[in-house]
Amino acid sequence: MIRRWGTTIAKLLFAATLLASDVTSMAGVAAAQVASSASASIVVEGNRRVEADTIRSYFKPGPDGRLDPSALDDGLKGLIATGLFQDVKINGAGGRLVVAVVENPVIGRVVFEGNKKIKDEQLSAELQSRPRGALSRAVVQSDTLRIAEIYRRSGRYDVRVTPEVIDRPNGRVDLVFRVEEGAKTGVKSIEFVGNVAFSASRLRDVIRTRETNFLSFLASNDIYDPDRVEADRDLIRRFYLKNGFADAQVVAALTEFDPDKKGFLITFKIEEGQQYRIGSVDFRANIPGFDPNWLRSYSRVKAGALYNVELLEKSVEEMQIEASRRGFSFAVVKPSGDRNFDSHTVSVTFNADEGARIYIERIEIRGNTRTRDYVLRREFDVAEGDAYNRALVDRAERRLKNLDFFKSVKIVTEPGSSTDRVILAVEVEEKSTGDFSVSGGYSTSDGALGEVSVSERNLMGRGLFGKVSVSYGQYSRGASLSIVEPYLFDYRLALGLDLYYKQQLQNSYTSYDMTTLGFSPRLGIALREDLSLQLRYSLYQQKVTLSDAYNNCNNNAANTSLSYNPTPAYIKEVLGGVDPTNASGSSYYGYGCYADGETSLPVRKELADGAKITSSIGYTLNYNTLDNTKNPTDGLLLDLRQDFAGVGGDVTYLKTVGDAKYYTPLVAEIVGLIHLQGGVLSKLGNNEIRMLDHFQMGANLVRGFATNGIGPRDISYWSMSESGDSLGGTKYWGASFELQMPFWFLPKEVGLKGAVYADAGSLWGYQGPTSWAATGEVNSSACPHCGLQYDDSKIVRSSVGVGLIWASPFGPLRFDYAIPLSKGKYDTVQEFKFGGGTSF
Repeated sequence: MIRRWGTTIAKLLFAATLLASDVTSMAGVAAAQVASSASASIVVEGNRRVEADTIRSYFKPGPDGRLDPSALDDGLKGLIATGLFQDVKINGAGGRLVVAVVENPVIGRVVFEGNKKIKDEQLSAELQSRPRGALSRAVVQSDTLRIAEIYRRSGRYDVRVTPEVIDRPNGRVDLVFRVEEGAKTGVKSIEFVGNVAFSASRLRDVIRTRETNFLSFLASNDIYDPDRVEADRDLIRRFYLKNGFADAQVVAALTEFDPDKKGFLITFKIEEGQQYRIGSVDFRANIPGFDPNWLRSYSRVKAGALYNVELLEKSVEEMQIEASRRGFSFAVVKPSGDRNFDSHTVSVTFNADEGARIYIERIEIRGNTRTRDYVLRREFDVAEGDAYNRALVDRAERRLKNLDFFKSVKIVTEPGSSTDRVILAVEVEEKSTGDFSVSGGYSTSDGALGEVSVSERNLMGRGLFGKVSVSYGQYSRGASLSIVEPYLFDYRLALGLDLYYKQQLQNSYTSYDMTTLGFSPRLGIALREDLSLQLRYSLYQQKVTLSDAYNNCNNNAANTSLSYNPTPAYIKEVLGGVDPTNASGSSYYGYGCYADGETSLPVRKELADGAKITSSIGYTLNYNTLDNTKNPTDGLLLDLRQDFAGVGGDVTYLKTVGDAKYYTPLVAEIVGLIHLQGGVLSKLGNNEIRMLDHFQMGANLVRGFATNGIGPRDISYWSMSESGDSLGGTKYWGASFELQMPFWFLPKEVGLKGAVYADAGSLWGYQGPTSWAATGEVNSSACPHCGLQYDDSKIVRSSVGVGLIWASPFGPLRFDYAIPLSKGKYDTVQEFKFGGGTSF
């Protein structure tokens, strides 16, 4: 049918050509018959919707007032070009010019049939044919091709589109596009030619196009898209330039449709060239009063390092911004490189020159239907009237994209009112910024957990972030409300407020329930793109509750009818020789609080003290150079956190925590991870540190151990289990080395990686309550083993293990199996650990 339309259009064009050739002769005859005076009348016939004066306006007399053949020819062609008429004829009779027209029918409706994968609204938005508009055969043909192109962009190259015109009364028609969508056309293989330094598997990670596999239904990047393939060429080139290959080129991206496989075969042809390192770095300036040494501290490229075009570009941007801050608004920093082909080095020189003196006349925001103008304007470090600085404009464009408010962001320059003025046109396309998610997960420590949340990244179009969530699980429940203003008082300061309620229930690792209710305002400051500071204040109340089985203390200080009398063998083998009741000696001390397995003394003391309020101030300093926050392969992540409790409230302490993760790519796509962590909880004055404020460690420090399975522990034989409650410690350190590697025999899209690791660490230094006079649990000369008996050894815990990491359709999942190599006597081992969840 499409071919039939094409033939019809060709015939129409041919007929139009013949008509045009006839027009000259006809126009000559008509002109000869029309009066030469300017008042010669033009009679219009056959028009129903188009005004006669509008048709007459296409015939313009010459300077002498005559309608010569050329004027008639131009008028006739102009009427045909409007697309409003099926036929136009002119003739002269009796000194008059008669223009007879046959108008095109009016479109009543535009209808789509057979389209299931693409909605009517999406197709209608792309068409030129509109209801209540004139039907144009040429426009219909163009619309037909446009619909087919839309389907091809979504991967359906087997699409068939057939237009049909249905006549209706009163000169109206319905325009129907019948669509046969066909099946999706995927990418069956992606190959690379000329790659030596990097494997095909590694390069497939760089590009966005993926091969079709059994999980392709979860995404669309396996569908052939020529624009995406072209973008992949640039991604590959940038990857090589980032890794020292300054001459790398992606010569071609060849695509071929394989009818047998019913998909496309893509081949990237690469010329790698040599890998270069930085030979030397120099700084020069051709601007009076400009010291090139100012630029030195902003250079991210160092002699001896691999040539990296991304670091080079970041250096140039920061140098230009610094030059502008120092008053050289028109300074332009350009890098130049001198290759040494023998030593495979590049000598880099940063040259600061005076650029063109151009000013920003105005900044125009276009396409923002919901987001307020000021939300976009505040991302600029330049304003109207300032000197034009390309580095600052590029940074503003990057910031706008990072907002994630828009489908597309583009900043273009347009000529201003004079040669030294430019207009910055910010063209954006809005997208949905609200999220509703239902999350579910399970872990060996927290059990099953579900969460419902509603969030909005661009609240009321003002750039605010808001989120409300409710969670319910086996061992934990809660609700939270968060709101963030990213620009406080129009400064790049993010003010946030969190309100939260949490309930942690008794489980295999804790004998008590704990409820926390609080709020925390915070202020985030971006010191650099890779360095941020957060200041916070926290005010929360914690309350401990116990089941009756763990809280039926009778305070019987001379209970001689203790139902359980441990034997010396049990005391020696299980309790390590500790006999808190002195049952094997001449005196017998028993306490009803312990007779049937009470929870630990510090927990019951928290219960008796009631709810306590913690008021603290703190900060977090974060340094992040990771290449990907979700799946990092290179970079450093540092966190330093300190909290001081004692700004009012019932609790005082100083807590300091440090955490460092370093990722580095090794060989054959293996990524190495070094993880170091440590913390200190300091006592302030004579105030006692609560057990609840101590560090609790387990698999989060050394895998192979249970939650709260490491460190100081109640070893009284009467406690809830042989190992007793975990008391926590005031000092800890941990070190881990891990190798992560893909399963090369599986498609990348499966998202499976394996890991092998070795962990080491320790937790010690319990400083909580050990005696409690209220129940007679006081350590004294009369009862040296009364009160809290606990183990607090500084032994190094260590383990080795393997893990399975799965970026699954159901969310990130991780399975770990670790075997402890060294442990404390009362540590709790848990060799297998599983955790994960999803949002949908």
